[in-house]
Amino acid sequence: MAKIIEGLYYSESHEFVKVEGEYGYVGITDYAQEQLGNVVYVDMPEVGDEVTAGTEFGAVESVKAASDLVSPVSGSVEEINETLEDAPELINKDAFANWIIKVKLSAPDELKSLMDAEAYKAHCCE
Repeated sequence: MAKIIEGLYYSESHEFVKVEGEYGYVGITDYAQEQLGNVVYVDMPEVGDEVTAGTEFGAVESVKAASDLVSPVSGSVEEINETLEDAPELINKDAFANWIIKVKLSAPDELKSLMDAEAYKAHCCE
């Protein structure tokens, strides 16, 4: 069973958001990386780009598939996880520790439409 962490927000497309103050760290869930297999490339936006909840902001490519990244929140990209440019396989080692983008949240209310750990666990088991 994939690891699911309490206290994070989850989207139906298997992204997570870890909120710290006015920032959200967005990445893919452990379940998502298990489904993808060995991650070989992460396509990320530029710092300063705007992301909108429900729209694509990049992609994760594995040896067997490519998957669009859909932002669970809206805001401006404050930071990208540059470590993943040279070592995308870190997502397979620990998906939750290796977030993809840090977003300054422009609409924190959007978090209410995301799932908590319990709901996400049920979503993955469907």
